[in-house]
Amino acid sequence: MKSILLHVDHDAAMPARLQVALDIARATNGHLTCLQAVSYEVFAPGDFYGSAIAAAMPVIKENAEKLRAETEANLANEGVSWDWRFLYGISQHRLIEHSALADLVIVGPSDAGEDGRGPSTLVGDLVLKAPVPVLVVPQDARSFDVNAPVMVAWNGSSEAAHALRAATPLLAAAGKVYLVSVAEASDKQRFDFPALEGAQYLSRHGIDCEVIAIERGEAKIADTLFSAAQLRQCGLMVMGAYGHSRLAEMLLGGVTRRMLSEPQMPILLAH
Repeated sequence: MKSILLHVDHDAAMPARLQVALDIARATNGHLTCLQAVSYEVFAPGDFYGSAIAAAMPVIKENAEKLRAETEANLANEGVSWDWRFLYGISQHRLIEHSALADLVIVGPSDAGEDGRGPSTLVGDLVLKAPVPVLVVPQDARSFDVNAPVMVAWNGSSEAAHALRAATPLLAAAGKVYLVSVAEASDKQRFDFPALEGAQYLSRHGIDCEVIAIERGEAKIADTLFSAAQLRQCGLMVMGAYGHSRLAEMLLGGVTRRMLSEPQMPILLAH
């Protein structure tokens, strides 16, 4: 993962994802692109004469410039190759545009101004539309050890298979890889891609993994997965996102939504 696209914003998880991005860039000898997008469209509804925009933009620009100065000061001493892109527009639109030549996009779990009230609409749009995996970093993450164990949440879907392939560069560096499925006994017969096929794919890349099947209990699947990952001291979870339609996920509270509402570790998502 040589080209890393980092979303820069004022949300509480910004320091955490900057540190994680730096750790990955150092480990892969990669390049970090910091993308800062400023949107004025949120002020437009009902403002037919643009007066609210005109009044707000100087403050928005000042805050954006302050964040850029602070972040660039931190980057100056990190020994990592980086560049800065300041753009106007909706963040997810600009991130999707610039992800075409990226290997990984790193974002926070909540939209700016809505910290703690995830999941982020930005994350949902990126996962569905960006051609690369999306790494969601919670605000309490302090660093990212590429050699730490990694857990792949496996449900036999094409989304899980795609996430597995997308995460292969990070899985190759991990000290241990766990392929974990949580399902009823009857569900296992309906897997499009059994866990064994996932393990075989990794083995062709020289990656050994341990296949673990956890019976569905009383707890929610998201809680079961987090518990399994923490028990094995994993530093990253890999999972496919939005196996059902995204509308169904939002209305019914799917596993993806629950995982992103209160992420307990960095989560790499692909669709």
